[in-house]
This record gives sequence, C-alpha cells and structure tokens, in this order.
Amino acid sequence: MSQPLKLKDRLSAYEKLMRLDKPIGILLLLWPTLWGLWFASAGLPSPDVLLIFITGTVLMRSAGCVVNDYADRGIDPHVERTRNRPLAAGLVQPKEALLLAGALMLLALVLVLFLNTLTLLLAFAAAAIAVIYPFLKRVFPLPQAWLGLAFGFGIPMGYAAVWNALPPVAWALLLATVFWAIAYDTEYAMVDRDDDLRIGVKSSAILFGRFDVVGVMAAHVLFLATMTGIGWWQLRGEYYFGALTLASLLVLYQYRLIRDRSREGCFRAFLNNNGVGALIFAGTAIDWWRYPRMML
Repeated sequence: MSQPLKLKDRLSAYEKLMRLDKPIGILLLLWPTLWGLWFASAGLPSPDVLLIFITGTVLMRSAGCVVNDYADRGIDPHVERTRNRPLAAGLVQPKEALLLAGALMLLALVLVLFLNTLTLLLAFAAAAIAVIYPFLKRVFPLPQAWLGLAFGFGIPMGYAAVWNALPPVAWALLLATVFWAIAYDTEYAMVDRDDDLRIGVKSSAILFGRFDVVGVMAAHVLFLATMTGIGWWQLRGEYYFGALTLASLLVLYQYRLIRDRSREGCFRAFLNNNGVGALIFAGTAIDWWRYPRMML
C-alpha cells in the first residue's frame, strides 16, 4: 500500500496538475484577454478589472488542466509524454482532482461577482466551454476550434466588464483568436499525432493529414488578416500594424520549424506563439495610448 504524500510533495503534485510549472498555457490564454481589455477600455483598463481578469485567467487555466487530466486519466498512462502526470502516476486521486478543479472555479466565480451581471453570465458560459473541451476531443475532428473559443472567451467577458455590452468587434477578436488557436494547437498536436492515432483522440493534425503544415499556415494567415481588418476598422495606428508585421515574421519562422514535421520543431513553433501574442499586445497597448477612442 502506497504511503500518503507529504504536504510538500502533495503541493508539488497539485502544481504539476494545474501546469503552474509550465506557464505557456496561461500566457496563450492571457494575451487575447488583454487584447480585449485594451480594445474595450480605450486605454489602460482600471486596475481592479485588470487584476480580476489576470487572476481569473490563472485560475481558469489551472482548472481546465485539472479537468483535462481527469478526462484523460485512462489515456495518459499509455502515452510517453503524459505518463508522469500526477493523475496518471497515481499521485493524485480522481475525486481529489475534481475537488481541486471545483475549488479553482469557485474562486474564479467569486472574482466575477465583483463585476456586472452580463460578465457573470458569460463566466458560466466560459466555464462550460472549458469543461466540455477535454471530452469533445474524443468525438469532434477539430477540437482546436473549440479550444480557441475557450482561450478567446476572455474577450467578450472583457467587453462585458467594461461596456456592459457585446459590440461586434468583441466577436471579431474572438474569431481571430479561434484561428490563432487552430494554428498553434495544430503545431502542438503534430507532436502527439502518433500517440493520438493509437489511442483514438481526434485532432486537427490528424484531420489535416499531409496538409497539416498548410493548415497551420492558413490558420495563421486568417488570424493575421482578421487582426489587420480589425485594426483598420478600429482606426489603429503604426504601432499596432508594426506589431502585426513583427508577429508575421515570427509566423514565417514557425513555418521553418514545422516544415519537416519534427517533434522538436513543432513544439518549438508552438512555444513561439507566446512571442506572437506578446507582440500584438504591446502594439495594442501602445496604440491605445496614442489613439484613445472606442468604436462599435
């Protein structure tokens, strides 16, 4: 019979279960949320709203990882990359994981209670989208699109918090984020394609097949084109478009990384998207300082 974990070891297992040791997921969720807040606020968002959204991003990403590992607890032990995850390795029990996910979501809900009713309603929708994703990838051939919806839902929530309304630009930014998520998560799925085929998990990398590289680059083009169109629509300036240009150069670099489909190259390309998101945020933030106006 295994000995119960010491407190230090248990906290370490929780940290790994929530992926706090791998913050790339938090960052990819955070950048679109910050884009939305800066677009909605016509300048720097109020400190309280900004703090709520940053903290909520960390909590919900952590909860999503716990739910994902709970859903995959029967699969992860058979995959080399995931067999040492806390649930797969038996360091955390399934009921314990569910309690942790519930506590994280409850904390996120408490934060949203400080905002308006529309934002609260959207928070329930965001939680449902996050919980559904790990199970959807067993039946839906393009789960990366749903992931994009989950990772971009902070945008309409940001507009709701600032405007108490959902203008068309909020949905346009959400659409751009869906395209971006399809691009970067397909790169990630290319790393796991062989394992996913073996265990029956669906992904865009499997759906696109030999056109996977084309699919990634097409999604990136749609993402950048949509962000460019939003920039013209919202009368952004040279800093915003300059940031998009630099982000495009990173996307071209990602093509070089994934064109031979090596696992290492695809994973490096996935990580490179943190730079894409950070550049666009920087351009958006500087541009809003120079052009403080809101548009429908």
